[in-house]
Amino acid sequence: MPAAPSLGRTVLDAARRVGRRAIVSRGWADFDPIDAAPDAIAVGDVNQQALFPRVAAVVHHGGAGTTTTAARAGAAQVITPMFSDQFYWAHRVCELAIGTSAASMGLSAETLAAALDVALAPAVADRARRFANDVATDGADVGAREIIRRLGV
Repeated sequence: MPAAPSLGRTVLDAARRVGRRAIVSRGWADFDPIDAAPDAIAVGDVNQQALFPRVAAVVHHGGAGTTTTAARAGAAQVITPMFSDQFYWAHRVCELAIGTSAASMGLSAETLAAALDVALAPAVADRARRFANDVATDGADVGAREIIRRLGV
Protein backbone atom coordinates (compact mmCIF):
# COMPACT_ATOMS: atom_id res chain seq x y z
CA MET A 1 0.00 0.00 0.00
CA PRO A 2 1.20 3.51 -0.61
CA ALA A 3 2.46 5.11 2.57
CA ALA A 4 4.96 7.69 3.73
CA PRO A 5 8.35 6.14 4.53
CA SER A 6 8.07 7.69 8.02
CA LEU A 7 5.09 5.46 8.85
CA GLY A 8 7.46 2.75 10.06
CA ARG A 9 8.74 5.16 12.70
CA THR A 10 5.15 6.05 13.66
CA VAL A 11 4.30 2.37 14.17
CA LEU A 12 7.43 1.82 16.25
CA ASP A 13 6.76 4.89 18.40
CA ALA A 14 3.16 3.77 18.97
CA ALA A 15 4.27 0.26 19.98
CA ARG A 16 6.73 1.71 22.46
CA ARG A 17 4.04 3.98 23.93
CA VAL A 18 1.98 0.90 24.82
CA GLY A 19 5.00 -1.08 26.03
CA ARG A 20 5.18 -3.53 23.12
CA ARG A 21 7.85 -4.73 20.74
CA ALA A 22 7.34 -4.24 17.01
CA ILE A 23 7.98 -6.13 13.81
CA VAL A 24 7.66 -3.61 10.99
CA SER A 25 7.31 -4.86 7.45
CA ARG A 26 9.10 -2.56 5.03
CA GLY A 27 6.58 -3.59 2.40
CA TRP A 28 6.07 -1.80 -0.88
CA ALA A 29 6.25 1.53 0.94
CA ASP A 30 9.93 0.82 1.69
CA PHE A 31 9.68 2.18 5.23
CA ASP A 32 12.71 3.90 6.70
CA PRO A 33 15.02 1.61 8.64
CA ILE A 34 14.14 1.08 12.28
CA ASP A 35 16.64 2.08 14.97
CA ALA A 36 18.98 -0.48 16.49
CA ALA A 37 17.04 -0.88 19.76
CA PRO A 38 16.31 -4.52 20.68
CA ASP A 39 12.53 -3.97 20.85
CA ALA A 40 11.98 -3.71 17.09
CA ILE A 41 13.00 -5.19 13.79
CA ALA A 42 12.22 -4.29 10.21
CA VAL A 43 11.62 -7.18 7.83
CA GLY A 44 11.01 -7.72 4.15
CA ASP A 45 8.56 -10.31 2.89
CA VAL A 46 7.20 -12.56 5.61
CA ASN A 47 4.89 -15.53 5.83
CA GLN A 48 1.88 -13.95 7.55
CA GLN A 49 0.33 -17.34 8.33
CA ALA A 50 3.44 -18.23 10.34
CA LEU A 51 4.00 -14.82 11.93
CA PHE A 52 0.52 -13.64 12.94
CA PRO A 53 -0.25 -16.42 15.46
CA ARG A 54 2.87 -15.28 17.35
CA VAL A 55 1.96 -11.59 17.75
CA ALA A 56 -0.44 -9.81 20.09
CA ALA A 57 -1.84 -7.48 17.40
CA VAL A 58 -1.53 -6.81 13.70
CA VAL A 59 -1.61 -3.23 12.41
CA HIS A 60 -2.45 -3.24 8.70
CA HIS A 61 -4.26 -1.61 5.80
CA GLY A 62 -7.39 -3.76 5.92
CA GLY A 63 -7.13 -5.81 2.77
CA ALA A 64 -9.34 -8.89 2.72
CA GLY A 65 -6.39 -11.28 2.76
CA THR A 66 -4.51 -9.66 5.63
CA THR A 67 -7.71 -9.23 7.64
CA THR A 68 -8.60 -12.90 7.18
CA THR A 69 -5.07 -14.08 7.96
CA ALA A 70 -5.00 -12.05 11.19
CA ALA A 71 -8.48 -13.29 12.15
CA ARG A 72 -7.51 -16.93 11.50
CA ALA A 73 -4.38 -16.39 13.62
CA GLY A 74 -6.39 -15.07 16.56
CA ALA A 75 -4.49 -11.77 16.61
CA ALA A 76 -6.25 -8.55 17.56
CA GLN A 77 -6.23 -6.03 14.71
CA VAL A 78 -5.82 -2.32 14.12
CA ILE A 79 -6.87 -1.47 10.60
CA THR A 80 -5.83 1.79 8.95
CA PRO A 81 -7.96 1.77 5.78
CA MET A 82 -7.10 3.92 2.78
CA PHE A 83 -9.53 2.99 0.01
CA SER A 84 -11.94 0.48 -1.48
CA ASP A 85 -13.05 -2.52 0.59
CA GLN A 86 -10.57 -1.73 3.37
CA PHE A 87 -13.22 0.42 5.07
CA TYR A 88 -15.64 -2.50 4.97
CA TRP A 89 -13.10 -4.81 6.63
CA ALA A 90 -12.28 -2.19 9.25
CA HIS A 91 -16.00 -1.93 10.02
CA ARG A 92 -16.34 -5.73 10.27
CA VAL A 93 -13.35 -6.05 12.61
CA CYS A 94 -14.89 -3.40 14.87
CA GLU A 95 -18.35 -4.95 14.63
CA LEU A 96 -16.96 -8.37 15.57
CA ALA A 97 -14.98 -6.79 18.44
CA ILE A 98 -11.73 -8.46 17.32
CA GLY A 99 -9.92 -5.14 16.92
CA THR A 100 -10.41 -1.53 15.95
CA SER A 101 -9.55 0.93 13.23
CA ALA A 102 -7.63 4.17 13.02
CA ALA A 103 -7.83 6.78 10.30
CA SER A 104 -4.90 6.35 7.93
CA MET A 105 -4.85 10.05 7.07
CA GLY A 106 -3.06 11.99 9.76
CA LEU A 107 -2.08 8.84 11.62
CA SER A 108 0.25 9.68 14.49
CA ALA A 109 2.01 7.74 17.21
CA GLU A 110 -0.60 9.05 19.66
CA THR A 111 -3.65 7.97 17.62
CA LEU A 112 -2.11 4.62 16.75
CA ALA A 113 -1.14 3.99 20.39
CA ALA A 114 -4.74 4.73 21.42
CA ALA A 115 -5.98 2.23 18.83
CA LEU A 116 -3.46 -0.35 20.05
CA ASP A 117 -4.72 0.16 23.60
CA VAL A 118 -8.22 -0.73 22.39
CA ALA A 119 -7.07 -3.78 20.40
CA LEU A 120 -4.84 -5.06 23.20
CA ALA A 121 -7.50 -4.73 25.89
CA PRO A 122 -8.02 -8.17 27.44
CA ALA A 123 -11.62 -8.49 26.27
CA VAL A 124 -10.76 -7.65 22.64
CA ALA A 125 -7.62 -9.81 22.58
CA ASP A 126 -9.57 -12.73 24.09
CA ARG A 127 -12.40 -12.29 21.59
CA ALA A 128 -9.89 -12.28 18.71
CA ARG A 129 -8.32 -15.53 19.98
CA ARG A 130 -11.72 -17.21 20.33
CA PHE A 131 -12.93 -15.88 16.96
CA ALA A 132 -10.07 -17.64 15.16
CA ASN A 133 -11.97 -20.91 15.58
CA ASP A 134 -15.01 -19.44 13.79
CA VAL A 135 -13.24 -18.34 10.60
CA ALA A 136 -14.28 -20.63 7.78
CA THR A 137 -11.49 -22.02 5.64
CA ASP A 138 -13.60 -23.76 3.01
CA GLY A 139 -15.07 -20.76 1.20
CA ALA A 140 -14.11 -21.93 -2.29
CA ASP A 141 -15.70 -25.33 -1.71
CA VAL A 142 -18.88 -23.77 -0.32
CA GLY A 143 -19.05 -21.36 -3.26
CA ALA A 144 -18.52 -24.10 -5.83
CA ARG A 145 -21.21 -26.30 -4.24
CA GLU A 146 -23.65 -23.37 -4.24
CA ILE A 147 -23.00 -22.63 -7.92
CA ILE A 148 -23.52 -26.28 -8.79
CA ARG A 149 -26.71 -26.38 -6.71
CA ARG A 150 -28.11 -23.27 -8.39
CA LEU A 151 -27.25 -24.55 -11.85
CA GLY A 152 -28.94 -27.85 -11.05
CA VAL A 153 -25.93 -29.81 -12.20
